[in-house]
Amino acid sequence: MPHATQHADGTTAELDTALRGGPFHVALRAAIAARGLPLQRVQHHLSRHGVKVGVTSLSYWQQGARRPQRPESLRAVRALEEILQLPDESLIRLLAKADDGPARQHTAARSYRSLVEASGVLERLLLDLDSPRDGGLHMLGHHEQVRIGAHRELLGRESHHIVRAHRDGVDRFVAVHHGDPGCVPERMSVRARENCRIGRVRRHHDTGILVAELLFDARLRAGDTFLFRYAVEDGTAGASYECVRGFGPPGGQYVLQVRFDERTLPLHCHRFTQHSAAAPRSGRQALPLTAHHHTVHLVEPRVRSGIVGIGWDWEP
Repeated sequence: MPHATQHADGTTAELDTALRGGPFHVALRAAIAARGLPLQRVQHHLSRHGVKVGVTSLSYWQQGARRPQRPESLRAVRALEEILQLPDESLIRLLAKADDGPARQHTAARSYRSLVEASGVLERLLLDLDSPRDGGLHMLGHHEQVRIGAHRELLGRESHHIVRAHRDGVDRFVAVHHGDPGCVPERMSVRARENCRIGRVRRHHDTGILVAELLFDARLRAGDTFLFRYAVEDGTAGASYECVRGFGPPGGQYVLQVRFDERTLPLHCHRFTQHSAAAPRSGRQALPLTAHHHTVHLVEPRVRSGIVGIGWDWEP
């Protein structure tokens, strides 16, 4: 029985070809086969990396029946690169490759690649702040106001949160701001508006992410509610085309309002939703711009896991 040609680094010609050209599921299947690991062993190695993925999900991934989408799944893909002794970012790049085609080159939406990279960076920044994504707080309400300037730039956003603690001792919240492409996080600032003060702040230049601790004046007990307000000043990038907000666990009401400078108004505005960064957008609905205050808004009575946002088009 002929054997696959093996290179010095332990890869096979088939695996090399799959890693270069994809698609993701073919490369994953070739990598698992090259290491001779049954899926149960792969799952065991993932659990040792602190990542929980079912054997069924792994099977679907390598068959192409499903695609890793959730943050936990993307963490698993990065762990698989180490477990299967693959080059860094090799599988992640293949997940994002579909977004580099002609259909995506002229869209204003963030690419899947950028969202995947941002997700990995965010995980590291939260770890640096010793902050789990959950944080011990359940969102009862979140009202967000976004300002777009005369040069079409994202000037800033202000958030008003209503939360309830679901464990004792919670005394902070970590705010996340993802600037537009070309932004400069080092020039952004965070301001505490009400019932909080600024703690540690972390920035990542390449992905445009800023995370900031908002420290409460007291430690909450399980069941306590709390209101706080903060703002992020940006204005460091070029033209902005959308504002999105991602949600993990389901929560309460979310309101997003976008205000445009009267000197530069968009042609059209619309709302949209996505189940995940890799999923297609759906629920598109036109939004009217108010005549005097030049705003559009959306209201989600109860948010679900996924992404919701407002997009707009500028005159060429």
